[in-house]
Amino acid sequence: MRRIAQSGPPSRGVLEVDWMFFGELCRALALRVAHEYDPEVVLGIAKAGVIPGVVVASILQVEFCSMVVTRQAEGQMPVLVSGPPATIRGRRVLLVDETCDTGHTLKLALLEVRGLKPAEMRTAVSFKTGSYRPDFYSFETDKFIVLPWDREVIAGGELITRPDYAPYLEGKG
Repeated sequence: MRRIAQSGPPSRGVLEVDWMFFGELCRALALRVAHEYDPEVVLGIAKAGVIPGVVVASILQVEFCSMVVTRQAEGQMPVLVSGPPATIRGRRVLLVDETCDTGHTLKLALLEVRGLKPAEMRTAVSFKTGSYRPDFYSFETDKFIVLPWDREVIAGGELITRPDYAPYLEGKG
């Protein structure tokens, strides 16, 4: 998930992703992968990478598992919370995340995956947003991305627009 600076909406704009567009991105990603790679297992990076990962795994009809990489605070380097399962050893792995900007999260995840000695591994993301180039991606943009599962949160028992997203979404939807 891309974090928002407190200074207001980015000058580069906002891309709101709805569930239908998300589904199309996952189908496109699965097709791109299938044309060049035959993974035995899809490994999603939690949290956001699990969602496209499980959809891509379902379309490709392969096993799915996950690992957890997170940032403790905005601007910090990612840290490993929960590593990949040992079941990926000796198998062809597709590592999936939602977005990729600097590649720090993917690089950390790849380091952990390599430690388990998979037969082969490739990377895939729904959105390429920066200079790091994963093996596969569905869509390239420099816009701030609002994902359908990130737009709203529960506060005080009510579903509301995420407070940190409100400046970006004013006058929309």
